[in-house]
Amino acid sequence: MNESITSRGGRRPGAGRKPGVPNKLTADVKALASEYGPEALQTLVHIMTEGESEQARIAAAKELLDRGFGKPSQQFEVNKKPRVTVIVQGVLPQRPALTAPSTEEGK
Repeated sequence: MNESITSRGGRRPGAGRKPGVPNKLTADVKALASEYGPEALQTLVHIMTEGESEQARIAAAKELLDRGFGKPSQQFEVNKKPRVTVIVQGVLPQRPALTAPSTEEGK
């Protein structure tokens, strides 16, 4: 086979941007956007506290928590047995599970 075709693709030593070097194409956009950071956070707080829909309030609260505490980590462990164990670690304390009201008639 032709050597130039087989040597393409994959990771090559010395290729790409070095770690820690900012992207020149997005640096201007990030600098401009950072000026609106405090105002954007105030908007999220306003939506969270006074939003018209519950969905908007929850979304704003989630965004604020993700920015303040980081997104919660998730671990997935797959066993050979036919089940999956999912471990979700959050930043808030565990709360008791809510139970749905009984749907049986006569009770």
